[in-house]
Order: sequence, then C-alpha cells, then structure tokens
Amino acid sequence: MTRSRSGVPGPEPAPSPAEPLRLQVLTGLPLHRMATTGQLRPMLRPNSPRQLISRVLNKLRTTGLADLTPLQQADRSRTHAWYLTPNGIRLTRDLPLLRGRPPYPITSTTAASLKTPHTLCVVRAHLPFATDARRLGHEHGPWDWTPEVAHPIGDGQRLVADAVLHYTHVDSQHRRKLRAFVEVDRTTMSSERLAVKLIDSARLFHHETQPIGRHRPASTGPAWLRWYPVFPRVLFVVTGATRARLQDRISDLQAMTAQHPLVAALAREVPLGAAVLEDIEKHGPSAPVWVPLARGDKRPWTSL
Repeated sequence: MTRSRSGVPGPEPAPSPAEPLRLQVLTGLPLHRMATTGQLRPMLRPNSPRQLISRVLNKLRTTGLADLTPLQQADRSRTHAWYLTPNGIRLTRDLPLLRGRPPYPITSTTAASLKTPHTLCVVRAHLPFATDARRLGHEHGPWDWTPEVAHPIGDGQRLVADAVLHYTHVDSQHRRKLRAFVEVDRTTMSSERLAVKLIDSARLFHHETQPIGRHRPASTGPAWLRWYPVFPRVLFVVTGATRARLQDRISDLQAMTAQHPLVAALAREVPLGAAVLEDIEKHGPSAPVWVPLARGDKRPWTSL
C-alpha cells in the first residue's frame, strides 16, 4: 500500500498487466472478500477475455487455495462467487497489499454463502468507481477499496463502514485526494436502521481520543485524525427495491440529516450523499446522480 506524506494510506496504482494474474487474483479475492468471475474481469483485466480469469480461478481451486459457492440466478444461469480457502488465506496474509487490512471473515462454504449477497453487492458498488477512474484518467484501482473498516465511536461501540474508498481526482492543474465511507443498502433493513448509520458517522466525527492514565489531560483531538487527514465524505448506495421506495429511503436520510443535531453538525463540515446503484452503473459515479443529504440538486459525488 502506498502512503502519502501524512502517513495515511493513499491510492494504489491499478494492476499492471505485467503482474502475474494469479497474484492479482490472490490479492483481489481476500481484499474484496469474494467476487464472481464477471466482477474480477473488469477489476483486474478489463480488456482480457473472461476465460483468462476462469483458468486462473479453476487452477487455484484445484490446488486448494480457492473455492466457490453457487449463486441463485433468476434465469437459472450458472454463476458462482469465488473466495479463498483457509490455505489460500495463510498463503496470502503476508502480501504487502493485505497488511493492515481488516481480517478475512470467510473460513468455510457456510460462511461464504451467508455473506454472499451483501458482499457481492459491495463489490458491485466498487466497480463503477474503478471504471470511471480509468475513463477519466483519475487514480483509483482495485486496491483502493477496503471493506468492513471499523473505528471506535465511544462507549465500547464501533462504526463499521461497508467500505472505505480512496480516490485521486486528477486534472491538468490539481490533484485532489478524496476519501469516502461507503454504505451499501440492499433494502434488507428498516429505513430507520439505515439512517442511524448517519448518527454513527457523526459520533466518529465528534469522538475524541482520551489519553490513558490516572491524571488524564485534555483530549488530544478527534480520534479520526489517526487514520485520515480529512474526514471522509459519507456515501450511501441504495438498491434492491422500486424506484419510489429507494427515493423514500433517501428522503429518510435527508430527514435524519436535518433533524439530528450531531448529524446536522456533520453535514456542515462533511459532504454527505446518496445514489441508486443502478444509476451509478449506468451513468458512472461522476455523473449527477448523487442526492446531497443536506438538500440540493443532484450532482457528481466529487461535488457534494
């Protein structure tokens, strides 16, 4: 992982075709938890045939380093989600790109099947950002997306973001390093529970590090400065329901932003937005498909 001068993890370069594809797959699977062949191809080798990825995956399965779990498809087509086995995890745990990443939670076929729907949806949310970055000449690749990032927010509780996004926006004059907490909602929880995630983000924003010791001096400042030079923007990606229902969920997020004092204070300092996953996939996240939670017209995520 590259680091900026501040010591905070920075965007990683996109995979080079010169790097062994086997190594890229062994890195990409544990980093993203699991993925389908159709997801790994645009992530790692967008201009290569699907069969190239399939051959590598099948060989990893033959050697006991990877396995698969079947997916339920409406059209009954044969699709599988791939993940690393415990042997594969032991082999890859010391890879430089995986050091310091959250622990790999999939240790069996049962664990894989339970996590498949949400995990693959989080991968779906990542792919449009990677595709957009390649098209626009920005810096963002498969290694710039870290799932299941946890931070303490006080009282023994934690904020667990579905993913943290690192992205460098590049134009002829400027380089903007952007970060975001990404929450992916498949409409499987109540709208209120989803909106509570905004409160957790606000608690992290206001949470201060308390020194350890008998005679504790004043707080040493916001805890999030341990990881980020600027507090990440918060992006909600919603899917899995009718357009009207998804709009209702976004409206509930806007209501929480307006009504909760901690979240309102967060919104004055940090960009907050929501978008429909299918819109991001169709138009790209740089299109004006993001609804600002503090109200306003739709815009690109970089302009929230």
